[in-house]
Amino acid sequence: MPGSTGSTPADRLDDDDYPAYTMGRAAEMIGATPAFLRALGEAQLITPLRSDGGHRRYSRYQLRIAARARELVDAGTPIDTACRIIILEDQLEEAQRLNAQLRGTDNE
Repeated sequence: MPGSTGSTPADRLDDDDYPAYTMGRAAEMIGATPAFLRALGEAQLITPLRSDGGHRRYSRYQLRIAARARELVDAGTPIDTACRIIILEDQLEEAQRLNAQLRGTDNE
């Protein structure tokens, strides 16, 4: 997990990949149900990490993806189609980033 090696507890607050949120809290934060989050996992859009007790834990990055899926589903898009759209959006963003980097226009 990025940011976990040699990090302090305070460092984890800024880590988008740190699995800080329980299923209930994650669902509340995006205005969805735990069943919706489970469905995203079954569709393999997000894969929550598991605590030592086996409970699902979500990162802020995963919650942003789940929130985007909820927007699409709320607009009437079937969940499997919403997941595919998000995957394609992510692939397009990565391709554009790489293209800009190759052209030397990357501002990072």
